[in-house]
Amino acid sequence: MDKLITLDQIKPDPGSKRKPKRVGRGHGSGHGKTSCKGHKGQKSRKGVDIKPTFEGGQTPIIRRVPKRGFNNIFKIEYEVINVKDLAERFKAGDTVDPESLRLKGLVRLKNRLIKVLGDGEIDIPLTVRVHAASRSAKEKIEKAGGTIEFLAK
Repeated sequence: MDKLITLDQIKPDPGSKRKPKRVGRGHGSGHGKTSCKGHKGQKSRKGVDIKPTFEGGQTPIIRRVPKRGFNNIFKIEYEVINVKDLAERFKAGDTVDPESLRLKGLVRLKNRLIKVLGDGEIDIPLTVRVHAASRSAKEKIEKAGGTIEFLAK
């Protein structure tokens, strides 16, 4: 029978526990006088706050590298779905809305607007409720006997 281990017998692994470095306690400790900080200089002072991006006074890299391009903060980004995806995943007479598209795995992001594009063919009537659609997608859905409704953006 194995020997039982009790709480008073548990010890940390050898070498896993270290005594803290006690600085400024005299030269006999090996950490006296300058308290492991060397002589003078900004970093030897208490309360020093040097930002990680500080490069010693030279022009920082973010200012040396030229800026390029343009970021349009007003751009409307859509999750796009093609007509062929609707034909593959839905049955005739189904309602296609953002919630059903998420459940079928066609849309990943929750807060994005949804747009249907006209790639592929569709031959089943569907009620499609999305935020936008291309002209060809709208024509194909209506030609198949379905309807398309636009949600508020």
